[in-house]
This record gives sequence, structure tokens and C-alpha cells, in this order.
Amino acid sequence: MKQTKLIFTGFLDAFSVAVYVVVISLILGQGEKIFGKMDNFLGPVALLLLLVLSAAITGALTLGRPILLYLQGCKREAIGLFLYTLGWLFLMTLLVFILQVLK
Repeated sequence: MKQTKLIFTGFLDAFSVAVYVVVISLILGQGEKIFGKMDNFLGPVALLLLLVLSAAITGALTLGRPILLYLQGCKREAIGLFLYTLGWLFLMTLLVFILQVLK
């Protein structure tokens, strides 16, 4: 796989994670309006289940393609894609922090 394709695929994977995080954040920000006040034990259970589901989804988005590449014998590309994805995620996280500070 070409270097530019690895960089772009890493960006797409990181962007997918960022979109997922934004959607979940929007839902959680409006949680009480959407779901009402949760005074029983189901609120914490729902949040923990969402945490586990989110870890699985973001893990699949971040590691899915590199693992497939690795299993196909493209070890260098797999590691490169994983590192590019992490790099893009880092830059997106940094951008969010900078925007938060400038706000």
C-alpha cells in the first residue's frame, strides 16, 4: 500500500472515531432531555454498557484494518496505518483542546 494511501486511510479511521465521539457526546449532553432523570440503578448500568460498546466500536475503527493487514502479511503497512491513525487522533484531540482553550 502506498504511503499516501496509508496516511489517508489513517485519517479516515481517525475521523470515523471523532464522528462517533461527537455523536455520543451530543446524545450524552442532551441525556436528561432524551431519557429523563434516571434515579434507579439503570442509569449507571446504561453508561457502563455504553462505555464498553464505545471501547469496542472505537477499537474496531482504530485497530480493525491494521489487524487485517497484519494477518495478510503486510506487517509494515499495518504498523504504519496504526501509527498514522494514532497520529491523526492525536492531532484531532489537540485541536479540540486548543478550541476549548480559545473559547
